[in-house]
Amino acid sequence: MTATARAGGNGATSRPHGRGLDLVARRSLLSDVAEVGFRLAPGDRPLVAAGDAIVAGTTIAERVRDPHLVDVPAAAADPDARSGDRWSSVGRPLARVRRGNETEIGELIYEHGGRWRLAVGEHLEPIDCPVAGVVREIRPGIGIRVRAEGRALPGVEALGDPTNGRLSLGSDRGDIRYGRLRSTSLDVGLAGTILVIGSRVDAEALTRARAMGVRGVVVSGLAGKERRDFLASEARQRASLHRLPPFAVLILDGVIRRPIAGPIAAVLEALAGSTVAISVDPPALVFDAPKVRVDPPPAEHVRVRSGEHAGEEGRWAGLAGIRRFAGGTFLEAGWVVFGDDPPRPVPLADLERFV
Repeated sequence: MTATARAGGNGATSRPHGRGLDLVARRSLLSDVAEVGFRLAPGDRPLVAAGDAIVAGTTIAERVRDPHLVDVPAAAADPDARSGDRWSSVGRPLARVRRGNETEIGELIYEHGGRWRLAVGEHLEPIDCPVAGVVREIRPGIGIRVRAEGRALPGVEALGDPTNGRLSLGSDRGDIRYGRLRSTSLDVGLAGTILVIGSRVDAEALTRARAMGVRGVVVSGLAGKERRDFLASEARQRASLHRLPPFAVLILDGVIRRPIAGPIAAVLEALAGSTVAISVDPPALVFDAPKVRVDPPPAEHVRVRSGEHAGEEGRWAGLAGIRRFAGGTFLEAGWVVFGDDPPRPVPLADLERFV
């Protein structure tokens, strides 16, 4: 934990000199999208094949609601049947089902004791891909991998289902980094958008945003209580008869409330009004906007990611040596200039820089 620096320890550098920037942790601002994953459970049916080119909004699979297991004789399956193959009772007179009602189609799970165990279900839900790309891999019961087009803004976690929409910064563009989403500020005019919140959001606002047709939220941090409440709301939504469109929350930093980093805020401002997607695996904001130019931050730009000055940004001024901080801890530190203030020593472990 960063605290106000006290008397310098052995090896401290008394004056800023600008060296040692390579010791500050690197964080990718933008990255090429490798593969976007979509989870499949036993019984889910893929609708695409490896190598297929797809566009945003393509239904790539069908998810089985309330799947259950049934047994059929091994003679009712093909001799070369394998786990993950689709099975149908049509044209199979030996297909007498145990542990369930009569079924017509399902997924072979495993064979044991002369019988095949199947995952089946009556109600199906579509799984849509929010990005354009090429299907790379399909593993029944595990997932689908799609190589997406465009670039990605990485986050640390994404909750919900993959989704896409028009990126909106809200009514106050100047408050993008420190903004707070209040449930009373939401209306149906935001339907179909992905909102950039800033540094604070609560579970009630997330629930109302989804009910108003918002497709996703980008926030710097989400506390543990809000995270648990949102996941509980998602579980109730999945169990409902009439599901709403996919909704996702992209968390950029973690659970600590802090403003959105300046370089990330610049990217989001450049993408305002563009169609973007939130990927859950990996957690990222995916966009295909070749005309959007994003200038990298200055090489000496650093951000405090944890500790007393968490969220503050400044200019690297060199190594400060080993410094004594509150609590009697001695840590390797660096000089950082915040605004017009004199350089301050900050532990190297608390710093990051965008590349």
